[in-house]
Amino acid sequence: MGTDDKFDAKADQVKGKVKEGVGDATDDQGLENEGKADQAKGNLKESAEKVKDIFKKS
Repeated sequence: MGTDDKFDAKADQVKGKVKEGVGDATDDQGLENEGKADQAKGNLKESAEKVKDIFKKS
């Protein structure tokens, strides 16, 4: 997994967590959902990179 890819995945996860927290604090359901989606996107990117790493090692 490349350093840039790791950073992008973690950045999406952190950004999503912040959005979710702000949305929850302000009762903004749309922002909260957007945050959850960003987190899911980050998790998906991270998983995809892990799969790539497995195939590179094989």
